[in-house]
Amino acid sequence: MSVDRLDPLVRRARSWAGVSSGVFDVRNPATGTILASLPDSTAEGVDAAVRRARAALDEWRGMAAAERGRLLVALAEVIEAREERFSRLESMDNGRPRRETAAQASIISKWFRYFGGMADKIQGATIPVEGPYLNYTRRVPVGVCGAITPWNHPALIATKKIAPALACGNTMVVKPSELAPLSVLELAALAEEAGIPDGVLSVVTGQRATGEALTTHPDVARIDLTGSTPTGIAIAKAAADSMKRLGFELGGKAANVVFPDADLERTADGAVFSGFIAQGQSCVAGSRVLVHRSIAAELTEAMTERIRTIRAGDPLQMSTQIGPLITPQSAARVRDAVRHSCRQGARVLCGDAVPDLPEGLAPEGFYAPTLLWAEGPSVQAATDELFGPVVIVMPFDHEDDAIQLANSLPFGLGAGVWTGDVSRAHRVADRLRAGAIWINDYHRIDPASPWGGFGLSGYGRENGWEAVEMFTETKSVWVGLEPQPLDWYRSESLERLN
Repeated sequence: MSVDRLDPLVRRARSWAGVSSGVFDVRNPATGTILASLPDSTAEGVDAAVRRARAALDEWRGMAAAERGRLLVALAEVIEAREERFSRLESMDNGRPRRETAAQASIISKWFRYFGGMADKIQGATIPVEGPYLNYTRRVPVGVCGAITPWNHPALIATKKIAPALACGNTMVVKPSELAPLSVLELAALAEEAGIPDGVLSVVTGQRATGEALTTHPDVARIDLTGSTPTGIAIAKAAADSMKRLGFELGGKAANVVFPDADLERTADGAVFSGFIAQGQSCVAGSRVLVHRSIAAELTEAMTERIRTIRAGDPLQMSTQIGPLITPQSAARVRDAVRHSCRQGARVLCGDAVPDLPEGLAPEGFYAPTLLWAEGPSVQAATDELFGPVVIVMPFDHEDDAIQLANSLPFGLGAGVWTGDVSRAHRVADRLRAGAIWINDYHRIDPASPWGGFGLSGYGRENGWEAVEMFTETKSVWVGLEPQPLDWYRSESLERLN
């Protein structure tokens, strides 16, 4: 995809931004070349987007729910026709190989279809209460919602927020990561093409100050963030003054727990996939492998064999299996953490190098898939979210030890359990403190299945009915049915229903 084909997105971003303090450059992490220069939106630009969203709110939430649903399904159809463009945009923008971005682009439409179908099925309940009263509830939109989305899965993560928010009758302003905003801009452009009214979905591009302006805007009723735990904490503090509703999907340090009766080949495949997909730059990356000591050597040998065959290269080539990290600084940070972990006692089994690359790529952004070994969680790579292609293997001797080790960190987003014992699989899944647990598999996701974490991995849930609950408020309505209601101040009766 040539840079000139990005011009319509740049023009659209400028029209949405209104006032900006300048521009920032979006770079291809594989080559370092500038893809686009986008507006660095100011607080005034954010305010303009929020005012558009506010102006569109009454019409959108007042629209027949079935019509809202029809428009979301229409957007799904438009997206399906542009999957290749989404894939290429994201591979250029964040460096993920096209074999990954193409697979992800092919499922984005599922969220708009699912929540398009959900739009006219959002219902309340009739509550049995004491006395001559009818009490029922209604679910109503929260209002103008803000979303702050990351660079690692840009369009999919934005979609997980946009689809339920719009289905519930809210309007939304999205601030994508400045490191990879192009596919989110494309998503908003396609929403207009599908007939979604102006102002219902807006995108403001910018850096940290843009996100802060959205977070603190008094007319934004809800903020949803996918990002780092420190960012989530900062937003929670900033949003407290206006009592905004919040949903956070934050950091992680997921563990794959491997028992002696696991299928070794399947487990090795799954552990490598879970650790190195998206260059390990995923909040749910299986960056810890906790393996029973009796099979630890066999498993690490099988994993090493697979890791050494992973092909690094140009993300736009379908033959490439791993691309660059999002920035050269990220690659340097991951490398430094590995070296520090080795000084603390970890051992490199493979990787810790710049891979061989074709000409034209910027080697400073690449870091080879790396497998470490440590006897316990006393090294940095075992406790910190490195957000890179690094997996650390640690042995355990007993099931209780594995559970304790898996739950020993303050994160709780995802986990994997690998075993041939069905009783153990469910027993361990029950004891693991994580929001998504896979048994003999990893990283499956569906718009119907809840997604979110425990502890420092955030709170709230995306997907399914839980997402509807996140993007609506419950209104309780009371109807008095007594033909002669109590006149408290003139009655001698002391009965009163409270």
